[in-house]
Amino acid sequence: MKKDPIATAHAAGITAGIIFVVCRLAFALLPNLTMAIAQSWFHSIALNQVSGSLTTGSFILGLVSLIISAWLVGYVFANLYNYFLKSK
Repeated sequence: MKKDPIATAHAAGITAGIIFVVCRLAFALLPNLTMAIAQSWFHSIALNQVSGSLTTGSFILGLVSLIISAWLVGYVFANLYNYFLKSK
């Protein structure tokens, strides 16, 4: 079954955006748990030594750049999937 590259890209971008917002909300509500989970994902790198605050501008920049990156990944993925599907 072929994948529509645009639909796949839209789904990937929206999914990444939702995850980004949920992650930010989780950090606001449960910062210690969120940091513990993130640290476990990054092989126990000491993330608590990373400093900085999330401003509205950096939140929007992160959200937009993640959505665009995920959209591109979805688009490339669907095209590669279709290419390899044809070569079978």
